Amino acid sequence: MTVAKPASRPTVPHFSSGPCAKRPGWTPQNLKDAALGRSHRAKIGKAKLKLAIELTREVLEIPADYKIGIVPASDTGAVEMALWSLLGARPVTMIAWESFGEGWVTDVVKQLKLKDVTTLKADYGELPDLSRVDQASDIVFTWNGTTSGVRVPNADWIKANREGLTICDATSAAFAQPLDWAKLDVVTFSWQKALGGEGSHGMLILSPRAVARLESYTPPWPMPKIFRMTKGGKLIGGIFEGETINTPSMLCVEDYLDALNWAKSVGGLKGMIARADANAKVIADWKAKTPWIDFLAKDPAIRSNTSVCLKFTDPAITSLPADAQSDFVKKLVATVEKEGAGYDFAYYRDAPPGLRIWCGATVEASDVALLTQWVDWAFAETKASLAKAA
Repeated sequence: MTVAKPASRPTVPHFSSGPCAKRPGWTPQNLKDAALGRSHRAKIGKAKLKLAIELTREVLEIPADYKIGIVPASDTGAVEMALWSLLGARPVTMIAWESFGEGWVTDVVKQLKLKDVTTLKADYGELPDLSRVDQASDIVFTWNGTTSGVRVPNADWIKANREGLTICDATSAAFAQPLDWAKLDVVTFSWQKALGGEGSHGMLILSPRAVARLESYTPPWPMPKIFRMTKGGKLIGGIFEGETINTPSMLCVEDYLDALNWAKSVGGLKGMIARADANAKVIADWKAKTPWIDFLAKDPAIRSNTSVCLKFTDPAITSLPADAQSDFVKKLVATVEKEGAGYDFAYYRDAPPGLRIWCGATVEASDVALLTQWVDWAFAETKASLAKAA
């Protein structure tokens, strides 16, 4: 099979699932008003951090009585703060269908060593049976599995009158998928995902029920300073008003503000979701006419519109040993990257060999379409070289 080399390249060839592509039109000049060299506790620093919280609430349409905090160590730090601060008061149900969900299982079972834990798991490309979730337990899950391309279709499986808390890692879902806030007690995400911000900063969002747990329950284990959200049995309110636990980068804060204002300019949450859906549709349309590729997620209802994960179906590839399939993917991606036509779109290391193309709102649909043309070409080139080697 011979495929002509494409004549055009994506304007922005960045398709990494984190850090993700900067918003369209981004330049360093957008950050000229950053409060560099100033204390984050100075008036200007506090004002910018508070504005970041306010814009987050506006764009994500977060209820007024939910607390929003800027915390260290990206989404991972935010999830860890929630797990170590809130769990242990009642049984826990862990839901995992990809590597990051598995990571939270490890934290709860092997690090916190909680005993009353039920784990519901599924293979890559599938969801566990959510009807089996114990609503009397605390529930920990990812909304969108970044490494599997599988998301929960909605929160209908969570009862409004649940007894436990729901702790949701939403880092590749926020700003691209509708979150059912009434069903979520803790939500986390990072700046470098759907908004294409810079790394190291996480967001921790707490419902009134989560705040009540924090103020009424003290975990039996030592709590590092960086995780502490209460003092004297009361929530440290400053954390959720821009007084961060540790020193944030004011350059990254400025970049996050720029991304949030851009999100408002494209229609806010609805506009961001529409852009991600349009990007994912480009992949779906390409898949429909391409016999050697398929979605890793079998059910269209649970397919991600951000971290779109794909697998090869060509017998010449699928019949290879796993390490040879991995080498094929690496060569294909390297071929495209060498041409400057697409970067960082290989599968996550723990997932089945394939492609993972970021389709969040900061990516343009026209660039996704051009990438697919380059993948067509690179697939033919790589397969031809495989045949010669044989």
